Amino acid sequence: MRRRTLLTGFAGGLIAAGTGPAFASAARRVRHVRPGGSVQAAVDAVVAAGGAGWTVVVHPGTYREVVNIPAQAAELTIRGATRDPRDTVIVYDNANGTRKPDGSGTYGTAGSATFTSAAPGLTVRDLTLANDWLRADHPEITGTQAVAAYVTGDRSQFTRVRFLAHQDTLFADTTALTAFDRHYYRDCYIEGDVDFVFGRARAVFERCHFHTLDRDVAFKPEGMVFAPATARANPYGFLAVRGLVTSGAEDGAYRIARPWVPSYETTAWPSLVVRDTWLGPGIDAVTPYINMRDAYPWQTMRFREYGNSGPGAVTSVPENRPQLTAAEAHEHTRRTYLGDWCPDERP
Repeated sequence: MRRRTLLTGFAGGLIAAGTGPAFASAARRVRHVRPGGSVQAAVDAVVAAGGAGWTVVVHPGTYREVVNIPAQAAELTIRGATRDPRDTVIVYDNANGTRKPDGSGTYGTAGSATFTSAAPGLTVRDLTLANDWLRADHPEITGTQAVAAYVTGDRSQFTRVRFLAHQDTLFADTTALTAFDRHYYRDCYIEGDVDFVFGRARAVFERCHFHTLDRDVAFKPEGMVFAPATARANPYGFLAVRGLVTSGAEDGAYRIARPWVPSYETTAWPSLVVRDTWLGPGIDAVTPYINMRDAYPWQTMRFREYGNSGPGAVTSVPENRPQLTAAEAHEHTRRTYLGDWCPDERP
């Protein structure tokens, strides 16, 4: 029940999402969503008005709803009205194995997301995206992936956003198997347990804080931070730079990553670089990587580190911690990953 206690503590308690009006400014192309209103209703109104270049300002409160941003809402900005992402929370509780109300089956992993976006040029700032579904509340469900955000559009940017869930928190993916969609996450907080940052995107996580949750299980590892599924043709996958990895679990309970080779794309060649990042004692420093399936050993994947520090970064078994050379490190920067896209860096 920890997740629900955490969420309902914000902004004076739970505020149900309703169908109240979102207030618009025609001159500035801005719509405001206030408690009792609906973020999705504001997005729908933006799409109906032409879709591109709008800003949706979400005022402090907890909005219990699923939000879906379609591709035609290009260059959309969604931001909390304050600079504190704890003030504005969008949350729901679907899981992979949750049955749909119409009886057509279950949601699946991607379909479980509280927040979904396929819009190119999306900017999200200063709010929380959460999925508060809990395994303990639903022992009958075996599909326990419960996604906070599923993002596929190219040039998707998140700044000071909190992503909260357990398994599969942030699905950073692409619009198609042949697409190399780029994402940029800056000053974000991302927490979870199993594979909680995963997908095919070319994604940069700069100055982000990753936090692993404690699990009441008897086995180790309790989980993994990253599970990239990078396309073989994509030269870059996930880059975590100048970040922080902390843990609510015991020392050594987590691994940095395991490679995800999806059944629908068995040619994937997962890529992850973690550099200039502090790794806390929750990371197993001796064996920081693990296989998802033995047919795809992590040693054959593009997993590298460079310049990391902290107890979880101690190299006692060098073959378990492949490192970039200084020359190679110059190829793994925000600029090389994002190419001609320069994300907005306003404070």
